[in-house]
Amino acid sequence: MEKKKSGNKFRITTFQIIVTGFAGLIVIGALLLMLPFSSSEPGCAPFSDCLFTATSAVCVTGLVVRDTATGWTPFGQAVILALIQTGGMGVVTMAVVLSFLSGKKIGLKERSVMQESISAPQVGGIVRLTRFIVGTSLCIEGIGMAALLPVMIPRFGLGRGIWYALFHSVSAFCNAGFDLMGSSLTDFSQNILVNVVIMVLITVGGIGFLVWNDIREQKFSFRHYRLQTKIVLVTSVVLVLLPALWIQLFELPELSAGRRLLPALFQSVTLRTAGFNTVDLNLFSDSGQAMMIIWMLIGGSPGSTAGGMKTTTLAVLLLTAWSVFRRKGQIACFGRRIADEAVHNTLAILVMYVCLFSVGAVVISHVERLPLVTCMFETASAVGTVGVTLGITSHLGLISRIVLMVLMFLGRVGGLTLIYAAQPVRASVNRTYPMEKVTVG
Repeated sequence: MEKKKSGNKFRITTFQIIVTGFAGLIVIGALLLMLPFSSSEPGCAPFSDCLFTATSAVCVTGLVVRDTATGWTPFGQAVILALIQTGGMGVVTMAVVLSFLSGKKIGLKERSVMQESISAPQVGGIVRLTRFIVGTSLCIEGIGMAALLPVMIPRFGLGRGIWYALFHSVSAFCNAGFDLMGSSLTDFSQNILVNVVIMVLITVGGIGFLVWNDIREQKFSFRHYRLQTKIVLVTSVVLVLLPALWIQLFELPELSAGRRLLPALFQSVTLRTAGFNTVDLNLFSDSGQAMMIIWMLIGGSPGSTAGGMKTTTLAVLLLTAWSVFRRKGQIACFGRRIADEAVHNTLAILVMYVCLFSVGAVVISHVERLPLVTCMFETASAVGTVGVTLGITSHLGLISRIVLMVLMFLGRVGGLTLIYAAQPVRASVNRTYPMEKVTVG
């Protein structure tokens, strides 16, 4: 028995590999940013600044404690971009790419980790799917960069224009929200080309790799899509239209209806995990900021570059409530029944995200003596890996920064992944207990 226990002592699960990979990348990124030639200021940047920036980049959030354009040298910006790319695509995915390039054979253990990393339904065909994801991602980022060049080169010159186009294309596709403008994209609030390109990149990056694959295989036959693809597409459209309509009707009264349309649509797209903004978010009303908090917590879709609770989580929650209201025994959508396990996971994720963002907000509010709603906006942005801010991040103390870093990390790797990773490796034993009725509601 002791031997068996000893044999299991150093077993590592796929969840532990994913968590360790993200944590290791953050540490490496922080050390690179501490190099003297990474900071634009004399000497090395403080470790707390480097760690926060690396965490935000790997977790594709976009919250910063120093301006990306002026606080870091081109080398430092390149490090941040590499962290964004690796974090957005997934540490495991990028490690597999390196294995491809080195000619190393991908074993069953590696395939299992890849499956968990991109939320694939099965191990079979996972290597081919990874190749498709990486190739398509780089192609989309290249197209986005080319589309931004006509705006960036005339404004910043040839060299900087190319760099700015590349940086913002990757940042948008990975839903990171890092920018080199100093004030996000507020200077381009009425530029149709920049707005459309960034919105498309954010949307494509946030709907999920499996959705891409389904569309590639089934083309535009909605009826033949997998249930998850249908839910993601329908929910995503609704989540874009609702806040856009709200902003158009009730927010930004200083803009005419015509000039409000593009910012309204842009903010509704970027709110759920991208972190860019084309207008000052402090101009929004309290109800508008509350709406933003909810949308930031929802986030993007599973297996994508986005964070948050995910669109499918919201959909399953609403379908569960609808099923209870109608006294139905099963939860169904598009003629398919949703598994009980998905419902249980959904409820756990909801409780976890609400607790994380609310407790984090209370702690920051108490430590910094700031209004609770302002802190809730910041913590929702962190745990949803969004990156939009009301301007308080750079002024926070060490404790508040640690809170935000923890939230960003949990939001990117997934709370359930971290919980499963912390559990010891042991054989699960299912017990059936006597049932007793509990009255709720």
